[in-house]
Amino acid sequence: MSSSQNLGGATRCGRVVGPTLDKIIKNAAWRKHTFLVSACKSVLDKLESLSDSPDPSSPLFGLSTSDSDAVLETLLLSLDTAYTKVVEPALDCSFNLFSLSLLRGEVCSSSPDSLLYKLIHAICKVYSLGEESVELAVLRVLLAAVRSPLIMIRGDCLLHLVRTCYNVYLGGFNGTNQICAKSVLAQIMIIVFTRSEANSMDVSSFKTVNVNDLLAITDKNVNEGNSVHICQGFINDVVTAGEAAPPPDFRLVIEPGENPEDGGTSKIREDGFLLFKNLCKLSMKFSSQENTDDQILVRGKTLSLELLKVIVDNGGPIWRSDERQVLSLILQSLCYMSILELTPKICRFLNAIKQYLCLSLLKNSALSVMSIFQLQCAIFTSLLRKYRSGMKSEVGIFFPMLVLRVLENVLQPSFLQKMTVLSLLDNICQDPYLIIDIFVNFDCDVESPNIFERIVNGLLKTALGPPPGSSTTLTAVQDITFRHESVKCLVSIIKAMGTWMDQQFSVGESLLPKSVENEAPGDNYSNPNEEDGTTADHDFHPDLSSESSEAATLEQRRAYKIELQKGVALFNRKPSKGIEFLISSKKVGSSPDEVVSFLRDTTSLNPTMIGDYLGEREEFPMKVMHAYVDSFDFKEMNFGEAIRFFLRGFRLPGEAQKIDRIMEKFAERFCKCNPNSFSSADTAYVLAYSVIMLNTDAHNIMVKEKMTKADFIKNNRGIDDGKDLPEEYLGALYDQVVKNEIKMSSDSSAPESRQSNGLNKLLGLDGILNLVYWTQTEEKAVGANGLLIKHIQEKFRSKSGKSESAYHVVTDVAILRFMVDVSWGPMLAAFSVTLDQNDDRLAAVECLRGFRYAVHVTAVMGMQTQRDAFVTSMAKFTNLHCAGDMKQKNVDAVKAIISIAIEDGNHLQDAWEHILTCLSRIEHLQLLGEGAPSDASYFASSETEEKKALGFPNLKKKGALQNPVMMAVVRGGSYDSSAIGPNVSALVRQDQINNFIANLNLLDQIGSFQLSNVYAHSQRLKTEAIVAFVKALCKVSMSELQSPTDPRVFSLTKLVEIAHYNMNRIRLVWSRIWSILSDFFVSVGLSENLSVAIFVMDSLRQLSMKFLEREELANYNFQNEFLRPFVIVMQKSSSAEIRELIVRCISQMVLSRVSNVKSGWKSVFKVFTTAAADERKNIVVLAFETMEKIVREYFSYITETEATTFTDCVRCLITFTNSKFTNDVSLNAIAFLRFCALKLADGGLVWNEKSRSSSPSTPVTDDCAPNIQNFMEVDENISYWVPLLTGLSKLTSDSRLAIRKSSLEVLFNILKDHGHLFSQTFWIGVFSSVIYPIFNSLWGEKDLLSKDKDEHSSLPSTYGPHSNGVSWDSETSAMAAQSLVDLFVSFFTVIRSQLSSVVSLLAGLIRSPAQGPTVAGIGALLRLADELGGRFSEDEWMEIFLAVKEAASLTLSSFMKILRIIDDVQDEETLSDQDFSNEDNVDEDSLQTMSYVVSRTKSHITVQLQVIQVVTDLYRVHQQSLLASHVAVILEILSSITSHAHQLNSDLILQKKVRRACSILELSEPPMLHFENDTHQNYLEVLQDILTDNPGVSVELSIESQLITVCVKILKMYLKCTVFEGAELEETKQPKNWILPMGAAAKEEAAARSPLVVAVLKALRGLKGDSFKRYAPTFFQLLVELVRSEHINSQVPQVLSTVFHTCMGPMMGE
Repeated sequence: MSSSQNLGGATRCGRVVGPTLDKIIKNAAWRKHTFLVSACKSVLDKLESLSDSPDPSSPLFGLSTSDSDAVLETLLLSLDTAYTKVVEPALDCSFNLFSLSLLRGEVCSSSPDSLLYKLIHAICKVYSLGEESVELAVLRVLLAAVRSPLIMIRGDCLLHLVRTCYNVYLGGFNGTNQICAKSVLAQIMIIVFTRSEANSMDVSSFKTVNVNDLLAITDKNVNEGNSVHICQGFINDVVTAGEAAPPPDFRLVIEPGENPEDGGTSKIREDGFLLFKNLCKLSMKFSSQENTDDQILVRGKTLSLELLKVIVDNGGPIWRSDERQVLSLILQSLCYMSILELTPKICRFLNAIKQYLCLSLLKNSALSVMSIFQLQCAIFTSLLRKYRSGMKSEVGIFFPMLVLRVLENVLQPSFLQKMTVLSLLDNICQDPYLIIDIFVNFDCDVESPNIFERIVNGLLKTALGPPPGSSTTLTAVQDITFRHESVKCLVSIIKAMGTWMDQQFSVGESLLPKSVENEAPGDNYSNPNEEDGTTADHDFHPDLSSESSEAATLEQRRAYKIELQKGVALFNRKPSKGIEFLISSKKVGSSPDEVVSFLRDTTSLNPTMIGDYLGEREEFPMKVMHAYVDSFDFKEMNFGEAIRFFLRGFRLPGEAQKIDRIMEKFAERFCKCNPNSFSSADTAYVLAYSVIMLNTDAHNIMVKEKMTKADFIKNNRGIDDGKDLPEEYLGALYDQVVKNEIKMSSDSSAPESRQSNGLNKLLGLDGILNLVYWTQTEEKAVGANGLLIKHIQEKFRSKSGKSESAYHVVTDVAILRFMVDVSWGPMLAAFSVTLDQNDDRLAAVECLRGFRYAVHVTAVMGMQTQRDAFVTSMAKFTNLHCAGDMKQKNVDAVKAIISIAIEDGNHLQDAWEHILTCLSRIEHLQLLGEGAPSDASYFASSETEEKKALGFPNLKKKGALQNPVMMAVVRGGSYDSSAIGPNVSALVRQDQINNFIANLNLLDQIGSFQLSNVYAHSQRLKTEAIVAFVKALCKVSMSELQSPTDPRVFSLTKLVEIAHYNMNRIRLVWSRIWSILSDFFVSVGLSENLSVAIFVMDSLRQLSMKFLEREELANYNFQNEFLRPFVIVMQKSSSAEIRELIVRCISQMVLSRVSNVKSGWKSVFKVFTTAAADERKNIVVLAFETMEKIVREYFSYITETEATTFTDCVRCLITFTNSKFTNDVSLNAIAFLRFCALKLADGGLVWNEKSRSSSPSTPVTDDCAPNIQNFMEVDENISYWVPLLTGLSKLTSDSRLAIRKSSLEVLFNILKDHGHLFSQTFWIGVFSSVIYPIFNSLWGEKDLLSKDKDEHSSLPSTYGPHSNGVSWDSETSAMAAQSLVDLFVSFFTVIRSQLSSVVSLLAGLIRSPAQGPTVAGIGALLRLADELGGRFSEDEWMEIFLAVKEAASLTLSSFMKILRIIDDVQDEETLSDQDFSNEDNVDEDSLQTMSYVVSRTKSHITVQLQVIQVVTDLYRVHQQSLLASHVAVILEILSSITSHAHQLNSDLILQKKVRRACSILELSEPPMLHFENDTHQNYLEVLQDILTDNPGVSVELSIESQLITVCVKILKMYLKCTVFEGAELEETKQPKNWILPMGAAAKEEAAARSPLVVAVLKALRGLKGDSFKRYAPTFFQLLVELVRSEHINSQVPQVLSTVFHTCMGPMMGE
């Protein structure tokens, strides 16, 4: 061992080469290899004497050039021997030299004399020895040579090296060697192209090939047990051996290339490009027609594709460069090279992919070899991932060709092909950006196919399987596999959409659901490209087409495309309609030229329909046809070429007239372009028609007898203006048509028998897919049709020049809306059908994952319809509505729904209702399973108490009772049924019960914690989400509670829970939540089910107690809003139990949380206000007890936050005063009102003191709206008196005497005690709104001071003292009047302006028909005059007397109107004496009328006498203060009343009617005579007083004259009843001097009038002598008549005698 180590000397190369040469010497045949042995010994000897001496030009480290050549020549000689024992050491030595980087140099065909070049070729040559070990050694050396950073193998030498490995793979000694060769080739590809990426040989590390991955598609059959392990070790050893650093100062110097500006480094990329191009060419080799079954060629082709896949998979940025980056690279590098020079170099690799690799895929697409198809798909996947931005056109061609064609084949697909495609789709969906880019760049591009849409629809078709009744080649297992895989792909698509969306929203960690059970742990939203170390294509093109990448632009493009396709589809059915639609939608211009451009450039149009449209005879189609033909240039074309060129774009219609019109125009155009071709256009027209006929005859298989050339020439004789065309010309034309059919261009590259798919035609893919349809039925490497390939390459080039080929990258998530619009329907159908029809749990879990991702995307994007559709479907699949049929997949659906609720709750909105319904049903079923009594038992009536005590048995142990609720649950129902009514009378079978119990056990997988977690998680929801959540929970709870058979409270209790959870949210959010909860509690609180309503109100109480624990700041209204449901339910509920419960709840809350009620006092008082008006006494008393406690003990809290609550408190107390059940409550309430007044007067409103400077709220509510105008100028604090005073004012009209008196007393006491706080303005309001209405209520009228009020009482139906049924007694009236006067006297200075109104009011009392108010008015008016008479001004006195005068006149006029109603009553003269007293002859109405008149007459007389008394008293008491004007008014009053009394007593008819009525009704007659006498008596006395006591006024007013007038009037009245007038004497025909005795009536009247006559006589006697003498002529005759009269009263003659003696006697004596 030691001797071998010393061989070769001290140099590093010697230590490597020496042992090898020694071994060669030993193994060589001495005779045969003499020269080799000699050379080896010579080299060994020389190495012994050498030491390491660097030589820059030497290929071996440490040796000179000559020594290096000697060593290498020795190795060459050894390899040339083809002797295994010599070759193996040589190969081993070469490996060591390459691995240790002891060899350097550039190996290329341009230096064929180079020893390195020869060495590589020699190594490649020895593989043919056929030895296993030699093959492996060759592979090892070649890989080491490529691996060495100092060996640059270029050009043909590199290709030769690869070819050698290629040959080892194809004809290797065994399977292990073949796998090694394949692995070596793959590793070489990685090394070469990694260096190309870096553009440097000095690359520190390479990715090592994974042998297992190489065998994923092919060569599994050559795997010999542990071959994979051996090959992986082989590769690892070689790669690891080459990692040693090269010796210092030993570097590879690369000679500059042909382009000096490249700096020489481009050789590396040139080699990579060359290798790539040759691999592509190698993959395009096809079998010859003679040897179609060349399996070696197939294997070689497969290997080439595998190596291309390795290259593409490991490609870096250099492959992604395209023309769009050229300019930016130039600007960045400030390079002066021209764009034209730089572009090919930058774009070379990408162009190589387009030029060679795509061509290879095209040619191999016709093969049915499975491995090749799989490799094509794998390569295409890598192209999509990495190079799609530069290959948009190519992707648009290959996707339909490779993927969609297989995917859409549902009935008779190849199983392996379709599985490959499904795997491809699942693979590309792992890149979220890729699936988005596909939609953006193809489905939104007018010129591109709808790839994404077709993917989704194709997966749907696969998931649904073959249609029923159709024939298919699939087995049942294959069909199920397809279904599952297609669903998996759809799940991957929607997951990718969600991942991209989350990344754009920058949410950090994924918001999507965590893995459900049995999901792969790696199933998340991480970017798959990050795992394999590669970088996605979009990372290198972040700014591509940024100007058009916004979603709005894409939306327009997408909409434009959809509209255009709609128009094209319509055109392909009805051309004219299609053109009209396209023009109207502005997709095509309205001019014929623009329509022609559309017809010629749109490939998806049906050519037959184009021909039909061009042949139409309507005006516009005719213009289009002319423009279409004129768009062709037939110049210098022969006739056959022209007509062929013309007909390539459409198919002639079948109607002869249409053909005629088209050919006629064609002939004209041809002759115009070729004017010397024919003598006229007619010739061209006839010939064109003839050619069309010939074409049909020659190429239609239905025509048996074909037209000959002679026939054709014969048919066209004389068509050129009577002359014949040359026979040679016609013969040549005949030959052209017969040999080459005239047909459309798209028909020339595919068999006619195959019909195009409608969708492919619409997308312009006919020509492409025709290539694919030209497939072989066997695995034969026969190439594709060359014409088709040429046609597709033309499509590549045509598309690359269009602006639509630009690649778009979007970041706006709005694009997902359009993607969801396309995909949600198919996804929903696929997931739903699969989940419904399949019980396999893995398939079910996959579908549920799809549902979850779909809900996530649609929810976050706010697509309500789609989101609700997915959620509803999931909810239905829980099968909770039919638990008897529940399976494991249904439980998994429940779990998925819970996950959605927790993870996507912020975006569910209305979909929460379905989720919460499921949770409710789960809880219901779990309770049934545990045997707990149902909620309905808590609502049961007393008759079911026994059942409630028993409850349900534990179903899981004992089975089920035949309970209606249980039977309904076991039977199940539809998803939408909120409750399952027990309308089916049949009992549930025991087997159904057992099955139901077994299914309930499945629900044990879902714990109560999971359900509760959904509700607890609500506190993490955002604002809009929690509002939607609460709204949905209210709906579910309402549905539970309204169940007629099984009401439940689960959701109601959860409502209370989530209210607790979310109570700490900000006030604005909580207000929105409570707004919903409030409406819910109100709605349920008004439920007809009393038990439910009670439960709900109790829940509300608990919630309110919790909420009232929170402090509320001033000027907020949250507590009030929180208590508002109590108010509404209290006001609207018809249940006394509910109302009582609310009162108790409010009482408890207020008394326990009194300091936190704050703004809630408003609601509290509203509740008590409603309770005060309740029909139940116990509710009223209960509420008042609490109210009493609040006012007595907690009054300071009422106005702590807001003083307006004082108004609510007052209004509440006033309502209590109206309670009809007990006077104690009313009286106490009135007393509390006085207490409130004291607090108000003492400044007890705390809020006022604290917030006097803040803006107050209006304390007067709508209830006092009519009174607001009276207090407009009142300041804020004083205005709080308004509701208190107006409330007491209204109480004064209460029907209960005690209440009236108490309210009157309290009201006027408050005014007297606190009136000093009021301003004059406020006092005016008090009088108008508080005091005057009190007295208005006396008559039940709107305004006691109105002048026409009596007119409303002119009919019998309205008579009666008070229309509202309230009658004041004399005591109440006196109290009110005296209180008013006391108040007026007390504050006369302030309220002096109200004197006229007060006096009018008292005057109104005086004229009241009732005795009490009249007396009260008189007393009050007199007291008012006594107290203030000395302070009244002249005007104020005048106001008093005028008011009395007006009152008197109004009374008189109104009474006269009453008297008119008896005009229709018959008087006595119309009745016979016998009927006079017969009551039966008088109708009832007349009696009622007369009774009313009698009553009113009596009242009227009393009122008038009272008025006279008031006036008389006022004059007598205050005559010293009165002026003549005042006295004149007094006399007017007395005079008017006196005249009225005389008129009333003089109406004999009226007296007769009244007398008769009183007789029938047994009533006393009205004292009309007494009324007349008393009025005259008072009038006379006042005149006498004035005359005696006030001479000045007497003279001014001519009182003596008025006195004489009154006396004369009285004497005449007296004489009328005591002396017959002359007319009467004549009637009796008695002598005038006869004196007849008086009748009884006359005597009665004379007796009544006697005192008045005595007073008159005394007044005359009291006149002074002059006055008596002056007026004696006026009354002397009357005195004489008195002497003649019969007197009843003896005093009259006595006084008369005195008059004559004392007055007349002296005067006559004169």
